[in-house]
Amino acid sequence: MGVLKKFEQRLEGLVNGTFAKVFKSEVQPVEIAGALQRECDNNATIWNRDRTVVPNDFIVELSTPDFERLSPYSGQLGDELAGMVRDYAKQQRYTFMGPIKVHLEKAEDLDTGLYRVRSRTLASSASQAPAGPAAAPPAGGGYGYPPVGGPAGAPPMPAAPPPGARPGGYGYPQPAGAQRPPAAPGGRTRHWIEINGTRHQISRATLVLGRSTEADVRIDDPGVSRRHCEIRTGTPSTIQDLGSTNGIVVDGQHTTHATLRDGSRIVVGSTTVIYRQAEG
Repeated sequence: MGVLKKFEQRLEGLVNGTFAKVFKSEVQPVEIAGALQRECDNNATIWNRDRTVVPNDFIVELSTPDFERLSPYSGQLGDELAGMVRDYAKQQRYTFMGPIKVHLEKAEDLDTGLYRVRSRTLASSASQAPAGPAAAPPAGGGYGYPPVGGPAGAPPMPAAPPPGARPGGYGYPQPAGAQRPPAAPGGRTRHWIEINGTRHQISRATLVLGRSTEADVRIDDPGVSRRHCEIRTGTPSTIQDLGSTNGIVVDGQHTTHATLRDGSRIVVGSTTVIYRQAEG
């Protein structure tokens, strides 16, 4: 059974169904859980052949209505999400530099149903940067480097990401002027999407996804509208909801319009679409 499915089942039994009532808003706990998984994947740092370190301190930013609805349960929900991250890390053979924590915060700029996830790596007082080919966990700690004591409060953030870490994200600001390298002269960007392992090349400026046989790419999913959304290639490429019933989720956020990057995950109905692009 997958980590997200087990997380959903645990949540169903909590507080005599209270969570089921609380999560009738657009923000669903499994979406947040999926976003935390992606945050780990996107910020995984390979220290050596035996150790890949991922963030352990997460902040989930919610709109004011969603935050007010969820804040009474933030402690229990945070614990469940942290447990899900631990399970996922075990599955992916990731490790942590400190205890896993998930916090909820209010963000005034978000509309109901939208959320953001930020993350950083906070080392416990007993954690050291890996040295040698196979650094061992701190004494007294099991998988994932659970708390091993130390002064109260969070340890300070390292001055810079560990070697090979991806810049940007919570705690690691994006370098000024950072951008993708320009394409080689005469080069051309190829665009395609992947659905359930099948590649669909995007050979025109627009690509309509939907359940209708008239869509450019037909998705046989009852949660997908006949003309659900449209991908527009360019610099940058974008996706636009076409007035669908269930909307679109791009990289963990409900939206009607979003910029796409290589690897962006688009959820329509219960189907996940991966957007890809490459030079040449």
